Amino acid sequence: MTDVPPEREAGAGSQDPAPAFLQLAPRRVVLDTNVLVSLYVFADSRFGPLRARIESGEWQAITNDACLGEFRRVLAYAMFALTEGQQRDALAAYGAHVTNFADPPQNTSAALPRCSDRDDQKFLELARDSAADWLVTADKALLRLARRDRLRGLFRILTPETALAEI
Repeated sequence: MTDVPPEREAGAGSQDPAPAFLQLAPRRVVLDTNVLVSLYVFADSRFGPLRARIESGEWQAITNDACLGEFRRVLAYAMFALTEGQQRDALAAYGAHVTNFADPPQNTSAALPRCSDRDDQKFLELARDSAADWLVTADKALLRLARRDRLRGLFRILTPETALAEI
């Protein structure tokens, strides 16, 4: 019989004397900027369940300063025509449910393949460094890396549709 770590056991720390059922820790996910725009600007109904999983705590969204900074910059793009208030609201809605990850020491990380789009490398690094389960994206350059299976053993790169279909 293997021991279940306390953080993965339902009822851990509770006062309920009933037997606890095994409850897995939240799935750790990194969302790239195009997914964030779909969720927090356009409220794309296809991905409503994805946002619900984050807001319910079933999934733990992870970001860092570089990735959050990109989201902030993209919200200000003229093509979206968002007011400052709308930009603040989108950032606040995401910020209320995301965990900010501080960068680890430089020498402890596994090597990553280079993404053809240098702006996307930060998402790969965050997923690796934060021990994320998934990097959820619709970006073609990142999805090409997933098809090549170059990140085996680190994390998976999934489209939002595939992530929602996973159990």
